[in-house]
Amino acid sequence: MAKQLGWGIITTGWIARKFATDLPQSRTGRLVAVAARQLGDAQRFAADFGGANAHGSYEALLADPAVEAVYIGTPHPWHAEWAIKAAAAGKHVLCEKPLTLRLADTERVIAAAKKNNVLLMEAFMYRFHPQTRKIAALVRDGAIGELRLIRASFNVLCPFNPESRMFKKSLGGGAILDLGCYPLSYARHMAGAVHGRDFAEPVKFHGSGRLHPQAGTDDFATAIAEFPGGIIGELSCGSTMLSDNGVQLHGTAGWIDVPNPFTPGLLGQAEKVILHRRSGATEEIAIPSPGVGLYAYEADAVAETLARGGREVPLATWADTLGNARLADAWLASVGLRYD
Repeated sequence: MAKQLGWGIITTGWIARKFATDLPQSRTGRLVAVAARQLGDAQRFAADFGGANAHGSYEALLADPAVEAVYIGTPHPWHAEWAIKAAAAGKHVLCEKPLTLRLADTERVIAAAKKNNVLLMEAFMYRFHPQTRKIAALVRDGAIGELRLIRASFNVLCPFNPESRMFKKSLGGGAILDLGCYPLSYARHMAGAVHGRDFAEPVKFHGSGRLHPQAGTDDFATAIAEFPGGIIGELSCGSTMLSDNGVQLHGTAGWIDVPNPFTPGLLGQAEKVILHRRSGATEEIAIPSPGVGLYAYEADAVAETLARGGREVPLATWADTLGNARLADAWLASVGLRYD
């Protein structure tokens, strides 16, 4: 059985607050420290979440002996730096997606985790929710026959602000890294589920997209991924248009509609997916998530892996993370975007 794990959180933004909110709902996690650039910000955050240790620098949190694992929720450009420093301090690392801005940096972070014998996981939290596990099982067990087509789309309509994290290049802005990584990861996961694996790599990949005329970062992008066995993935993401946030998995004997694939049970609510059969019949499958927020599942996955002596979480291995980074690089190159 996994033991209680002492977590430290680097930064105090929305995503950090969501992780801190969900952590007490996990079976294994407890918040012991938080760090911000300004001590007052960390103190206010700590007061909101039970009085954890508050640190006015990230270095101080990494020196805190009560911290066993670190959750990194900074903007993308600082992920690599603090993941490497956390590994060097002997802390296990759960880092928000994308793990880094580019494949070369992802390789450096993984090398640091190996060198220091710490767990490292890219935080695609949807992977661990019961909904995703149920869908992967349906695909693996042939509920829709042979999988042929994966349609996955994640779009958020954002008012344009050149200083916003979504648009500003120096903050890692752009739809592909912030949103497109989800359809990309989801398609790889389901293409792998066909063969009982956690992911599959496409044999062909072609991306396209638009650079925002003022920001210079991508605000809409699409991609086609061809996986072994003739499975096609149609992927899209965007930050300046209205579109769906859904996944549809089409097979030779039916298809599955997933209305909320990327943030299932975000607030502990139940979800549903619809299985359409070749006969025309439909089956609504309810997915409970009673009172457990989405981020609690990934915290437990980290603790359970450590309890087994592992350093790679099975549903989010380093090979999987490298595959995400490699394809993100290719997608960004196809739209002409390169980060400094």
